[in-house]
Amino acid sequence: MADVVKRVSRKGRGRRRNAPMSEINVTPFVDVMLVLLVIFMVAAPLMTAGVPVNLPKTAATAVPSEQEEPLVISIPAEGAITLMNTPVADDEVIGRLSAILQERQTDKIFLRADGAIPYARVVQVMGALNAAGYTNIVLVTDTGGPRLDR
Repeated sequence: MADVVKRVSRKGRGRRRNAPMSEINVTPFVDVMLVLLVIFMVAAPLMTAGVPVNLPKTAATAVPSEQEEPLVISIPAEGAITLMNTPVADDEVIGRLSAILQERQTDKIFLRADGAIPYARVVQVMGALNAAGYTNIVLVTDTGGPRLDR
């Protein structure tokens, strides 16, 4: 009886060696996905870096995100105007922004100004934004600032 069991089990093993494998090996797939995850985790913060601006702190809440990539105009500490990541001369700001507004679905623009910039410069840029047709201006700040109700 033991001989019969041994013969059957040997035959079964022999068939498995020659039979096609029906399972999917997911280990290489998981390895590739983990590598991509690490790459994106490292690269994502680098993609948001733009013009270095020391934003003032406030207790305001975050603005809901949009479908379109937000249009950002920045005023760093030295006072030059930067549209997205491109420096723009003062006399070209209204012309460029008007042309961009014709191609966009919304008139929302984000204004990032360094805390050391004089208020007059910020208002001057806001006036240029208004002259270019932007009426929905969002002032970007850092959270965690002082609150007036405390």
